[in-house]
This record gives sequence, C-alpha cells and structure tokens, in this order.
Amino acid sequence: MKLIMAVVDDNDSIRVVEELTKKNIGVTRLASTGGFLRRGNTTLLIGLEEDKLKEVLDLLEKICKPRKHVVTIFPGVPGETFAPYPVEVTVGGAIVFVLNVERFEKI
Repeated sequence: MKLIMAVVDDNDSIRVVEELTKKNIGVTRLASTGGFLRRGNTTLLIGLEEDKLKEVLDLLEKICKPRKHVVTIFPGVPGETFAPYPVEVTVGGAIVFVLNVERFEKI
C-alpha cells in the first residue's frame, strides 16, 4: 500500500476529490495554509494500492496545473513604509509525497 500526501490549491482540491471519489479511491481532505502568499490550500491524504499509484499521480498532474496570478504585496511588519504593489506569482500545481504504508486497517 501507498499513502499520497498532496498539497494542492483550494480551487483544485474540489475537482481532485470529485474525480477520486468517482474512481472509488478514498481521500481525506485537510485544510492547510502555507507558503509565500499565506493562502489557504488543501492537504489530501490518499491511501491506495500500489497499482493505482500512477493513475492518481496522473490525475493530480492533469488537474493541478500551475498558473500565473497577480497579487498585491502589503508590508509584512507594522512600521514598514513601502507602498503595496502588484506582483505576478505562480499558484496551483501540487506538492506530492508518496509514502510506503507498513500496515493498514479499516476499523
């Protein structure tokens, strides 16, 4: 068995969960935050048999495409004096960890 931990953009997570559910692949969705933008994202925990690993990785790659987004950067610390300005950043994509599962039980 394998466990996929995938950190994806909130906007992509809904579609990923829908597609996994259609394929009868169990997924647990956790709200998470991080990165440069401090935006919300979703961490998905996906337990599966090794023979479905490529199918799920392909699905994540298909849905979680990186894209450009313009955000306004504000001073991070009170007292900083620079004016807010727009910056183009890349959002989306996925960070994926694949772990071996030593033991799995459904109780």
